[in-house]
Amino acid sequence: MATIEINDQHDTRSAFDLLSDASRDHDLMKRLATVRNILRGRIVFSTSFGIEDQAIAHGILAQDLEIEVVTLDTGRLFPETYQVWAHTERRYRRRIPGSYPDREAIESLIARQGIDGFYTSVEARRACCNVRKVEPLRRALAGSTAWIAGLRADQSDDRASIGFAVLDADHGLIKINPLFDWTRAHVLSFIRAHDVPYNSLHDRGFASIGCAPCTRALGLGEPERAGRWWWEHEEKKECGLHRPRHSRAPAPARSEMPAEETTS
Repeated sequence: MATIEINDQHDTRSAFDLLSDASRDHDLMKRLATVRNILRGRIVFSTSFGIEDQAIAHGILAQDLEIEVVTLDTGRLFPETYQVWAHTERRYRRRIPGSYPDREAIESLIARQGIDGFYTSVEARRACCNVRKVEPLRRALAGSTAWIAGLRADQSDDRASIGFAVLDADHGLIKINPLFDWTRAHVLSFIRAHDVPYNSLHDRGFASIGCAPCTRALGLGEPERAGRWWWEHEEKKECGLHRPRHSRAPAPARSEMPAEETTS
């Protein structure tokens, strides 16, 4: 169970009450600044350099918030992902450190299943995700109070019930989803309005971008997550980083975005 730490000035109210209040303001910049003001201790944002994460990175870096920005370098990323990583560092003049797979674990994995063994079964793919993503994330989050992620409720049925702030029992911290009630159109509008660097693969039909061998462009009418692990027939397309069944939400009221495009 996470130990919730809040600033002394807020000690008469629970962190979740305050975070629920923060979620009512749809301005991403204000949401992130308020989270930093409410919570005490180390806050970590893990980015994959997709459009959602680039919007959040802008909200953090442009305001110079005391929030760590890290990424998971699996060793199998697209060249375009490394390009936007470098572009983001130049734009905001801040290094974004990578968290890498354990050398012995990755050598053992490849010895067991081969370099592309993840294609053979769901279990083999999950084993690869665990070594390349789940464990590096766990190390990156160690000792933190909160984790910021780029999930949106409308990305998939499995993510439809996410809230702004949840208690993540897997990692023993508060997980913040600042874009939980945004649509893809709102994210794109924000990116354009603030001239935020983004992965050029998005212009080529890639909606959700992960490791190169496991991601393809979408076909006409396919849902956003269809391009991830497309050879699998299971409906839930997750790598193990996000486990909503192990997280308990404080159930803040869901609110809708305004009808007009949000650019703040």
